[in-house]
Amino acid sequence: MGERNTGTRYGSREKGKGMKKFKTLLAIAFAGVLALGLIGCSSGGSSDSGDTGGDTAAENSAETTNLRFMTGGESGTYYAYGSVLAQYATNGDYGVAVTALASNGSQANVQALQDDDADIVFCQSDVTAYAYEGTNLFEETGAYTDFSVVATLYQEQVQIVTCNPDIKTVADLAGKTVSVGAANSGVFFNAVDVLGAYDMTLDDITPVYQSFADSADSLKDDKIDAAFIVAGAPTTAITDLSTTKTAYLVSMDDEHVDKLIESSPYYAKATIAADVYGLESDCTTVSVGAVVLASNYISDDAIYGFTKSLFDGKENNSDAHAKYEELSLEEAASLKGVPYHPGAAKYFEEQGITVES
Repeated sequence: MGERNTGTRYGSREKGKGMKKFKTLLAIAFAGVLALGLIGCSSGGSSDSGDTGGDTAAENSAETTNLRFMTGGESGTYYAYGSVLAQYATNGDYGVAVTALASNGSQANVQALQDDDADIVFCQSDVTAYAYEGTNLFEETGAYTDFSVVATLYQEQVQIVTCNPDIKTVADLAGKTVSVGAANSGVFFNAVDVLGAYDMTLDDITPVYQSFADSADSLKDDKIDAAFIVAGAPTTAITDLSTTKTAYLVSMDDEHVDKLIESSPYYAKATIAADVYGLESDCTTVSVGAVVLASNYISDDAIYGFTKSLFDGKENNSDAHAKYEELSLEEAASLKGVPYHPGAAKYFEEQGITVES
């Protein structure tokens, strides 16, 4: 994985953890003394009552690692799927108690890891690369390297939606008003990348900066001509749009897909089947991965347990969320350029897959 930060931040964190551990042990010891006193009173002073429930509870508590899981907006896939993953991991014998928390998405999640406000997070694979390399969204703040990969769970397609049947290719967006996501968001950079593959820039369109829901409303009201939406298909904003207007997806051709992947390898070629939105034909596009990242400060055992829970959940809990269907060992271990957490690497090694760690 390379060297981890062992400077002031790590030392302060370890000191804090040591103090918390001391307080926890003190509390457990006090609880034990109190429990023995109560047992003595209730059993006439007998020491062989056989009641060891208090000790067992303390042991179980000590063995469980609490993980804060930053996901995404409450109306999005990250939050819904993350909540399912958190509940399954917590209820199983994985040594972790996971709490799914709503967030403002990939960039904010990486920042939360850096600020020690989260332990594991969802993040787009492209934003993961930006953070690790200190580019695009993280050009001003610089590279963040105190995190590593747990797994890629599914693909998020770059969907270019329009209600204008004359817009058939990315080149047809020239001169049009196009929503490119929130300013400096992951979607914004996806739009810049796709346009760039066609030798276009934002100067070739009239960009507006809107959320998925606002983009759909603007398309309904004919205020914009097209919108970039990056999410796992089917996406609610497009589905809702299709109930009131005829919507189309703009396809990319193989030549430009290959050109984009060559320059930005965190993209992958993707196909959105026609029946997903009731289109006349399949749509060819690119996708980025929905990745779970972990702080490097989280123990190998905790991340191993959480990683194992992901795949056990697919086997035993698949009806809880549709995205379980897209989870595979090969896809989960496919991310390049950013190392995997040793705990995750241990799990994949047991499955016969070696990842960079």
